[in-house]
Amino acid sequence: MNRRTTMKTIAAAPFALGSLTDVEAYAQSLPNSERMPALFLGHGSPMNAIEENEFVKNFREVEKSIATPKAILCISAHWFTQGTKVTAMEMPQTIHDFGGFPRELYDVQYPAPGHPELAAQTGKLLAPTTVELDQKWGLDHGAWSVIKHLYPNADIPVVQLSVDRTQPPEYHYQLGRKLDSLRDRGILIIGSGNIVHNLRTLDGRNLDKVNHGFDWAFEAQAFVNQYIVSGNHQPLLEYQRQGRAIQMSVPTPEHYLPLLYILGMRHQQQDVSLFNDKLVGGSISMTSVKIV
Repeated sequence: MNRRTTMKTIAAAPFALGSLTDVEAYAQSLPNSERMPALFLGHGSPMNAIEENEFVKNFREVEKSIATPKAILCISAHWFTQGTKVTAMEMPQTIHDFGGFPRELYDVQYPAPGHPELAAQTGKLLAPTTVELDQKWGLDHGAWSVIKHLYPNADIPVVQLSVDRTQPPEYHYQLGRKLDSLRDRGILIIGSGNIVHNLRTLDGRNLDKVNHGFDWAFEAQAFVNQYIVSGNHQPLLEYQRQGRAIQMSVPTPEHYLPLLYILGMRHQQQDVSLFNDKLVGGSISMTSVKIV
């Protein structure tokens, strides 16, 4: 959608539809459109926002293969909150939530409009979960650093959904299931994080060496990929029980959990593919997932 969406900002408030039937009826009331894919994008270093490499080239290739969305709903590892929130402002700010990088990176602005109506719809679809309509956050680098490669003109409205740090993996997976109906309404849903993400063991001297990884990182990558492709997601929901390689690769959950939202949207008849399936710095995977 090339036109700027402007809607009256909706005041922050929780939603509470009574039953699953109510939620399904609400979803069916939204206008139909071409079904969109669901993407999990391994975002890696914030420098990917301004660097030219094989990973960002593949982001652009993915965009060429899909219809232009009406709006984007992004679940970013970098909005890790108590409770579930969704950005509801008309013009979200570009957040530079990192430190120690070149000035050029801090100068990047991604002035995509928000979409207050989509924020409200998202809140209703996730009932009975209470969803706060947020007016303060904006677009963090987990969102804009990847979306800017798909839509460099910043002409697609973007809404962010936070990751509730107080909830178990199954909760995030089930929220993904509820959000799936938005794909039939022209909404592109993106999870942004990294499946393998251990900054404490990062090999900074070899950041430019593509597919450089520690043995445990390769082991975890293969384990997760196996279950993504097979459609058997239960071991991925129980990742904390899966042994040393996974524990080393997911020492904290925020970069892993956005994947579960996207996997929750996969139906058995839908195709899933992996791209950017490489490691960098020894302990970060750029593995990305497309569900159609």
